[in-house]
Amino acid sequence: MWKNHDYLRLLSAQAISLVGTGISSICLALLAYELAGEAASMVLGIAFAIKILTYIFLAPVFNVISHRFPKRQTLVVLDIVRAAMFALVPFVTQIWQVYLFMFVINACSAWFTPQFQSILPMLFPNREQYTKALSLSRLMFDLEQLVSPLLAALLLSIMSFKYLFILDAATFVVSAVLIWCCVFPNIVNLKNQASSLKFSGLSQGIRDYLNKPALRSLWFAYLAVASASAMVLVNTVIYVHEILNGGEQQTAIAMMLVGCGSMIIALRLPHWLQSHKPQQFHWFGMMTITGAFTLGIFTPDWLGYAVMCLALGVGMSCIQTTSGLLITQACGEQETSPYFAAHFSLTHVWWLITYLLAGISVKLLGISYAYLCMAILTGFSMLAYSLVRLLPCDLITGQSQ
Repeated sequence: MWKNHDYLRLLSAQAISLVGTGISSICLALLAYELAGEAASMVLGIAFAIKILTYIFLAPVFNVISHRFPKRQTLVVLDIVRAAMFALVPFVTQIWQVYLFMFVINACSAWFTPQFQSILPMLFPNREQYTKALSLSRLMFDLEQLVSPLLAALLLSIMSFKYLFILDAATFVVSAVLIWCCVFPNIVNLKNQASSLKFSGLSQGIRDYLNKPALRSLWFAYLAVASASAMVLVNTVIYVHEILNGGEQQTAIAMMLVGCGSMIIALRLPHWLQSHKPQQFHWFGMMTITGAFTLGIFTPDWLGYAVMCLALGVGMSCIQTTSGLLITQACGEQETSPYFAAHFSLTHVWWLITYLLAGISVKLLGISYAYLCMAILTGFSMLAYSLVRLLPCDLITGQSQ
């Protein structure tokens, strides 16, 4: 597969654009703090909620219409649009403009991601090579959580965060050039004939997903993941500036520690899964996240906060890294695509709730009580994880077995 130049260009494009996206998340937090001060958590909570709403409502629409457009040209245009948006962000002076940019950028991402993913099976008809390509793609996401904050911390030592938005724009331009240089095979997609049925297919996929006890439990485990992710993205900048009296570099370093925790688990978990069940790591992940939130209630200093960040990364990775394996095992001989689509839609409901809660709780109650709220939420996640297997399927999906 390493001799496939088109795949190498695609992988490089993904890696470069992911770094840009990761840096933009840090810069967005710093921009919100500059515009809103202590109210930045509310601004970020709403901004990320807009992102999730865009994914929930627009991704299915784009999935339906995507086959009508040439893949390579579409990907290039979407990269260029995102580059233009990031190039304009340094000129933002109003909070409503932040919300507008979040909508446009993530609308492009909601279209780009499924288009990009649909290219891999075209390049690798061989199932083994396709599986390896998916694994490498997942590794890029894990590496981004480590590389982007580290790179941001280094760059913030020599320039303002606003200039980094220009760097973000440049990464998408490079991605567009690499994709333009690719040649994709002309494979007739037989699924196009059924594209008009994808909306009903998603609904059926959600019912099938919730009919499987293992996946119902996984869904509630993702409530803990979403809670951790929301607190990191929405409130890291507030904690570092208001509690620790830090600055831009320290904000990036804190997010890098989350990536370190995630990366440690992502590298070791495939080996551990040979002798342990995924559910064991789900429990460890949920308890680790709850423990980190409990520590956060006491608003510790730098050492305690560093432990919190590492723990949140470890906890999230324990659940996220095992999700693909668990979904595949639960499907058996069935087609996995509807289940992954259902997983995407259902878990993003948790992100919508937790992003808003993370922002509102800090605004109304303060950072300490915000961690208490999230600890309670992850406690509910563990309770539901253990009990949901016992519920009859028809109570959840509205249909009998």
